[in-house]
This record gives sequence, C-alpha cells and structure tokens, in this order.
Amino acid sequence: MHSTAGRSLCRDASLAALVAGFVTVLVGFASSAVIVFQAARTLGASQAQIASWMWALALAMFAVYLLGRRAFPRYAVIATFAVGIAIDAGSGMLHLETAQLRLARPVLVWPMLSWQALLGIALPLLMVTMASQNLPGVAVIRASGYAVPISPTIGWIGVVNTLLAPSGAYGLNLAAITAAICMGREAQEDPQRRYMASVFAGLFYLLIGLFGASVAALFAAFPKELVMAIAGIALFGTIGNSLAMALKDEGEREPALITFLVTASGLSLFGIGTASCGLLAGAATSLLWRRTR
Repeated sequence: MHSTAGRSLCRDASLAALVAGFVTVLVGFASSAVIVFQAARTLGASQAQIASWMWALALAMFAVYLLGRRAFPRYAVIATFAVGIAIDAGSGMLHLETAQLRLARPVLVWPMLSWQALLGIALPLLMVTMASQNLPGVAVIRASGYAVPISPTIGWIGVVNTLLAPSGAYGLNLAAITAAICMGREAQEDPQRRYMASVFAGLFYLLIGLFGASVAALFAAFPKELVMAIAGIALFGTIGNSLAMALKDEGEREPALITFLVTASGLSLFGIGTASCGLLAGAATSLLWRRTR
C-alpha cells in the first residue's frame, strides 16, 4: 500500500506543481515583509527613483509572463519570478546579508484561561478569520470545481489550531490567494493531480518550520512589490476562469459582477473585510433580482 502511494506521488509530481507550491509559500510569507524599499530610502534614493524601479520591475515581469504564456505556459510564473529577482539584485534591492542558516527552536507557552482574552482576542479573531479567510477560501474551492466537505474541514482546522496553539500556531485557516495558486490550471492541467502543488507547498512549509528565523530573513529580503507582482501574475489564470464561470449564467450575471467589483474596490465597512463586503453586496443583489422577477 505504501509503495503504491509512493508511486502515485511520483507519477503525479511535476515541475509545474513544484513551482506552484513554492510560489504559494513565497506569497504567504514574503507578502508581510517589512517596510518596502526602506533600504533605498536610507541610501538617499528619491521617490521618483523608487517609483522608476517599481515601474521597471512590474513592466519587465509582465512582459516575461506574456511571452512565457505563449512559449512555456506552465513555467511562465517561475520565469517571471526569476526575472524579478534578477532585476532586484541588479538594482541593489535584494538584501541577503541578514539571512543566516540556523535551526528554529519551539518555545511552548502553557495555556491559561482568560475571559478577557477569550472575549477581547479569541472571539474577534474567529469572526475576522471566518469572514476574511475561510469564506473566501470556500469560494475559491468551489470556483475551482472541488466538492470539499466544508463543515468537517473547518472543524478539523479548529482542532489542529487548539492542539498547536501552545507553540504559537493558532492562525491556521482556509486560504484564498495561496489556495487559488495551488488549485489553478498552471499547477497541473489534470484537476485530479493538482494536489501535488499542496504537497510541495507542505514540504516547503516544513523546511520553513525547521529554519524559521533564517527563512523569515530570506523572504524579508524580497521587496514587497516583487511578491505582490508575482502573486497577481500567478492568479491571472484563476481570476480569468473564475470570472468566466461566474458570468456564464445570464440570470446571475449582475450579482456576480457586483460581487467582483465591490471586492476589487477594496471597500471595508465596520471592520468587515473587502471580500465579505463583496459577498454581501452580491448576495443582496441576487436576492433583490429574485424578488423582483
């Protein structure tokens, strides 16, 4: 049985899935990098110079992506990422001097029951996670065509969060952006084999767990614009397919379009994230459409 599973993994593995897994981890960690271009400002670069670097970076990466989609579509994202790194290194924006190879050591914190923390931190964190992470994550799963049992999945995520919370891992949840990268056609043409992108992402996460401080410093060396650009480019296919599916039904076209536009606008009301605002706007429009027919 174990040998059969191993052969299945080897058969389903591909370079495209490996790239998707790596980009998933990169976006998940490096998107929270510290102040963008702080080193450039410290060295006396003007805002115009920094804007010029950003323009050159985005334009070059986009051009490589378009060419790559025609010549080598499965590896267009990794080629784009390589060009972005080369531009950053050539312009002095890639700083690896702070990265040091060292193993991470877990620090356990004995849990204590605190009603103040329960009401002031845990409950708001639950609401924010459900609205801004789990709900968009479910939408991404559905849009990708996977029939995943949502309730048991979220329940088991809660169990794992509870078990790992003493070591600081309390923020596990369904993902939206990174999940879309793993479930897109760029990861694997066959939907039944796309799971390998998540397997590779898990392996990269394990490496990060072993060398946490070193990897954090390495990812912090990437400018935020590079990460944002590669995340957006990696999602082109997913966004296009999702829009095509959402707008295919003429009767639900307007609610779907309003959902997309409100979400893309960045609107946030009363602490509710933009994704939830988009879903609420789309649901309200759909309900109004059905009542007036």
